[in-house]
Order: sequence, then C-alpha cells, then structure tokens
Amino acid sequence: MKLITAIIKPFKLDEVREALSELGIQGMTVTEVKGFGRQKGHTELYRGAEYTVDFLPKLRLEMAVPDSAVELAIENLSAAAHTGKIGDGKIFVTPIEQAVRIRTGESGDSAL
Repeated sequence: MKLITAIIKPFKLDEVREALSELGIQGMTVTEVKGFGRQKGHTELYRGAEYTVDFLPKLRLEMAVPDSAVELAIENLSAAAHTGKIGDGKIFVTPIEQAVRIRTGESGDSAL
C-alpha cells in the first residue's frame, strides 16, 4: 500500500476526484492549505495599496492506494490536475506499513 499526497490548485478538485473515482479509488482526504514553491507568491493591489501575497491557496489530497494501482493513479491525477502553468502542484508517494478499518477490524488492502 502507498499513501499518495498531492498538492493541487483548488479549482481542479472536481476533475481530479472524477479521474480517481474512475479507477475505483473511493476515499480521499482533502485539506485546504497555503504555500508556495517556485511561484514565490505575487503582489496585489487593494484600495490603492500594493501588498505581497506570500502563500497561495492550495488543496492537499491524501489517499491510500493498493500497490497495483499506484502508477495509474499518479498518471490520472497528474493529467487531471495539469494546467501547464506554474503552480500546478506536486505528487508525493510514501509507503504505508499497515491500514486498519476501525469499524470491521479489517487490515491490509481490504481495509482500503
């Protein structure tokens, strides 16, 4: 099992969710986050005053995926989140040692 963590632009959430649900990935956690990478923020004009926005709004998606579905999930997620502009985001994959469904006590891939 792997944990896929993706940082994406907020308006791409529906496309990403649909692309992953087509693969049978049923669960994901979505968190609103702020951050920056190469974008390094931007400046905005508000009521005549210029100010710098250092942290940009993003979404952090986390989903546990069986090893057999990881590559396809990454491909679909990447294609759905892609705009071709700076700030599209990142995908991280980390191993999961164990997963347990609290309600039934199932563990391993069956807990997903």
